[in-house]
Amino acid sequence: MDFKGFTKCYIFLTILVWNQSTLTAQFNQTKNYPKGYFMYPVKAPVGLSANFGELRPNHWHMGLDCKTEKRENLDILAAADGYIAKIKIEPYGFGRAIYINHPNGFTTLYAHLNDFYPELEKWVMEQQYQKNSWRIFLDSIPPNLFPVTRGKFIAKSGNTGGSQGPHLHFEIRETKTEKVLNPLLFGFNIPDNVKPKINKVVVYDRCQSVFEQNPRIIAVTGANAAPVHIKTEQVSFAIAATDAVNGNANPNGIYEATVYDNGVALCGFQIDSIGYDETRYLNAHIDYKMKTNSGSYVQHLSALPGYNSGIYKKFSNDGVVHLMDGATHQIKIVVKDAAGNISTVEFSVINKDVTNTRCKDSINLITATKFFPNMVNVFDRDDIFFFLPKNALYDSLHFKYGKTGGKFTGIYSDVHQVNSASVPVHSYFTMHLKGKVLIPETAKQRLIIKRLYEKKFEVVKAKPEGDWYSADFRGFGNFVLLHDEIPPAITPIGIKEGANLSKASGYSFLIKDENEETKNFKATLDGQWLLFSNDKGKVFKHKFDEKSTPGPHELIIYVEDEAGNSSTQTYHFTR
Repeated sequence: MDFKGFTKCYIFLTILVWNQSTLTAQFNQTKNYPKGYFMYPVKAPVGLSANFGELRPNHWHMGLDCKTEKRENLDILAAADGYIAKIKIEPYGFGRAIYINHPNGFTTLYAHLNDFYPELEKWVMEQQYQKNSWRIFLDSIPPNLFPVTRGKFIAKSGNTGGSQGPHLHFEIRETKTEKVLNPLLFGFNIPDNVKPKINKVVVYDRCQSVFEQNPRIIAVTGANAAPVHIKTEQVSFAIAATDAVNGNANPNGIYEATVYDNGVALCGFQIDSIGYDETRYLNAHIDYKMKTNSGSYVQHLSALPGYNSGIYKKFSNDGVVHLMDGATHQIKIVVKDAAGNISTVEFSVINKDVTNTRCKDSINLITATKFFPNMVNVFDRDDIFFFLPKNALYDSLHFKYGKTGGKFTGIYSDVHQVNSASVPVHSYFTMHLKGKVLIPETAKQRLIIKRLYEKKFEVVKAKPEGDWYSADFRGFGNFVLLHDEIPPAITPIGIKEGANLSKASGYSFLIKDENEETKNFKATLDGQWLLFSNDKGKVFKHKFDEKSTPGPHELIIYVEDEAGNSSTQTYHFTR
């Protein structure tokens, strides 16, 4: 059976459970992490809703999600002695977060918080007013300003930032390198004798790009089977696997996996010690196309050509199995969690047609329409131009392009269909578009480039370059140059002109823009900057503070979108 057009081919496999000693020669099993140094940071029963290495859109989950009994405002405690070194507040991501440096060279991070403890909360608000910014990253806090001891109350738990429900996101990092480590290797009392679950094995023809094939899917059933007949020179494998801990059915991430060929370890990955500058490489670790099209996560056991370091370790080769010898290859995949529980799957593969030379015919053929990893790739036409940096692609691809007229309000270019959003792009690249009609001078300052992908879109203000306009993006899709002249809409919540707010605790504003990008929000009270929070980027909220004194006030709200359109509203109220 050829790889072309593969959908699902179910082959019976054997699932075995091995002793932990099987893998001791492959990965470094001795982690010099202090056991018992850090305490569990939530004043609640120990429980996890996610672990380190769980697969998320464009990143690995980089810590433990500690349960907070499905509610907010539980006490969060310092995991060990140290000092508060950094504070971050942002609408998405961590939300409200505390970083604590410890004398043993580690940093702990606590995210999605509500209020910090009173002294810290007061100081942070002072910094926000000094910088005229609610969104803030205070990364140079003096060590003697906010010392903490093990078990000290530091904040209330919350649901701020990119959180989908109340919990604490907890990380342990190397302070010097900022590499994030797997907290489950630090000896927390989290019982786990649950083995990882291997749901399926996926086989890839490595004579082709992984982006340009429908891989062969093998169902894991637990019965012996004859060798899988494969008509290609070389293959690699991926797995769909999850893990769990005692008392929690959540499908968490696995820690480690290794592929063997005839008893020889080829390659594997171990998910530990990852920097935030590396976490986007998850898109090279998974089958990004499969996830985009079907929602299924599978993890490669062989690094793609554009991912040359990170979580993978080569033992005897890069994880690609070469089948031109015509012999049967006994394949074994071993999956492990951080507690040492292990599951394995075994099957055999063979290529009886050793005359196949497709790799030699195609893999080294460079054409004008083929893009390659680890190279600068250029696309140049009369009305579109861009180049991809060397680190932009994870595997090769035959580049696809087309264009249509498009039906958009204020359109000034064709809609350029640039490959497919199911192919990931690692780094930013600059998209240059040329208008197909004369653009009036009055419109040039309100131009945006819009990228449409997977029923979503993003917009970036277009930079003029003569007759061309440019913007930076980090993904493929459909691109179009548009004129945006519609200002954002401001809807007040809890306030109106002439209101008496003496019994209110604050007020809010809902900001909406047709392109969903609010570039700037500014509020002034009696001519002075006023603090508004903007958690999750939906509603701007002001909670009355010392700036809102008793008496009459004038509040001015100013909002600007990505294209530069702005709206202003003025309110007079009494407090």
